[in-house]
Amino acid sequence: MESLVPYIVALVPTVGVATIFYFVMKNIIEGDRKERLAQARWEAERAAERKAQGSPVAEKGTTEGK
Repeated sequence: MESLVPYIVALVPTVGVATIFYFVMKNIIEGDRKERLAQARWEAERAAERKAQGSPVAEKGTTEGK
């Protein structure tokens, strides 16, 4: 058992950093996905509003900012 302690002590920081990295990346990717969904929803609402107002921009199928 005493011979395993140095190996365990050496691996714990690596496993800890890898775990933190995993959760950070997971949250970044999930946040990006939610932001893209929100952006698409917002653009669809704006397109529907323009279409209801009879704007020629909505009829062409283009969006603002592109």
